[in-house]
Amino acid sequence: MNWFYRVAYAIFRVIFQIFFRIKIVGAENIPEKDGFLVCSNHFSATDPIKVCIAFKGHQICYMAKKELFKIPIFNLVIKAFGAFPVDRSKADVGAIKHMLHLLESGRDGGMFPQGTRHPEKDPRDTALKPGAGMICARTRATVIPVFIGQKNFKHKNFVPTTVIIGKPMPFEEMNYQQGVKGEYARMSAIIFDRVCKLGVENGFLEKR
Repeated sequence: MNWFYRVAYAIFRVIFQIFFRIKIVGAENIPEKDGFLVCSNHFSATDPIKVCIAFKGHQICYMAKKELFKIPIFNLVIKAFGAFPVDRSKADVGAIKHMLHLLESGRDGGMFPQGTRHPEKDPRDTALKPGAGMICARTRATVIPVFIGQKNFKHKNFVPTTVIIGKPMPFEEMNYQQGVKGEYARMSAIIFDRVCKLGVENGFLEKR
């Protein structure tokens, strides 16, 4: 973790506390050892920074759509937090390899199983991408499920946001079967189910 990240973290922690009044639940579940993959629901462009703020002492590096790196000032912010571009119009092998390298080298990564933002929607009713399962299978990384809760899942300033950190999910818990069709999608579904259970347990989602 370099000095640039530490400075950016200190500054934006204060800013985000003012704008989003972030409450962190389950900080005791954050592993001391790096090399884990954080997976959460996604409804706002600011979600990666909210998660990074919750994981004090760890730099969570996210894939971010390449268009975000063209936005003045905001591109500097996400770069400071370790984000790297991904071209969502195609299978971006370079971005995938970069995430694999990060985790295999002992750094921490972040992914959204939903693939893109789904504001004002129950996350359980959104489609999932197999990417999180694939990254987990390829690296055998421990997954940390995280639920981001805000009223109506709508980005709005000065509305309290809760970042709920769940217990680590060891790779062995996924029961990965190499070579079986649909395994990555199945693993993504298992991960996201754990994410959504955190929302139910903390009152952001109704029980079904």
